[in-house]
Amino acid sequence: MFYRNSQRRDEPMKYRYLGSSGLKISEITYGNWLTHGSQIEAETAIKCVRAALENGITTFDTADVYANGAAEEILGRALMGERRESLEIFTKVYWPQGPDPKGPNDTGLSRKHILEAINGSLRRLKVDYVDLYQAHRYDIFAPLEETMQAFADVVRAGKALYIGVSEWTSQQIREAHKLAQELGIQLISNQPEYSMLWRPIEAEVIPTCKELGIGQLVWSPIAQGVLSGKYLPGHKIPEGTRATDKRGGSELIGRFLTHDILSNVQQLTPIAEELDLTMAQLAIAWVLQNDNVASAIIGASRPEQIVENVKASGIVLSADMMQRVDEALSYVVVRDPAETSKRIPAQRSS
Repeated sequence: MFYRNSQRRDEPMKYRYLGSSGLKISEITYGNWLTHGSQIEAETAIKCVRAALENGITTFDTADVYANGAAEEILGRALMGERRESLEIFTKVYWPQGPDPKGPNDTGLSRKHILEAINGSLRRLKVDYVDLYQAHRYDIFAPLEETMQAFADVVRAGKALYIGVSEWTSQQIREAHKLAQELGIQLISNQPEYSMLWRPIEAEVIPTCKELGIGQLVWSPIAQGVLSGKYLPGHKIPEGTRATDKRGGSELIGRFLTHDILSNVQQLTPIAEELDLTMAQLAIAWVLQNDNVASAIIGASRPEQIVENVKASGIVLSADMMQRVDEALSYVVVRDPAETSKRIPAQRSS
């Protein structure tokens, strides 16, 4: 059965535990990957954060590499004055960040980079600790034992409460989880791309994470905006959208802008209308039906987008509706885990 209160806006945000930890986070996380310090002005970014707070979002995700540190700085400014205990602030480490020229250790998951990077993130965020510190990618050059020991030291120093990873394979997650247990720290999350169109984690990553008590923080639940329905087959790409912005995101969204995918996405329109949802709300609600997904990360370039998209929290889709989504998208869905490794090679950027 589908449940939806006509006064959806007045309903409180729903919260879920992240993995098997005791940490509760909002079902909708506000992320500032392509926006803060890059695509929108700082004043607008701060308004978006305020809108997130006003609509029940308590969880905020960023990374030191986003806009070369500016995203963390703006998020820190926007959250100043808020009760720290009422927020869950997540950031990540891996990619080079900081002024040029960059040194040989300004990337990856070495002990040196992790211990230096956490201090920079805390300074930019203007906090004493982050709730979750995540390995932005897997480092094939740094020994995993060294990486996990460094994360353990970050936790023991009180600079992070929990540890997570992003876009790791099931085997990498399993090995890291074992080391985390031996070191007495909690690896509680993975942050993969996941949407109606992009489902490689379903085959191996999600079963492994369920077994180990690790939850998913999924990014791009609207497939870079494609699942909002605003990109129409046979039509020119609208100006001012992510697909035309060369500052970030256009390369990722390109794989979804084929005629077949856009045509199939339009078949979701009657489903969303029947449920009295926008296409974006349907897409966000869809990922939240997976019980291993703790939260869907959304971005925004306008506060109004947040006000609308948070309404996906708490929506329950029936098995019949889920089946209709599968039938509408049919053969355009990507499920092969190998596709993730093709798109995100497990190596450092130079």
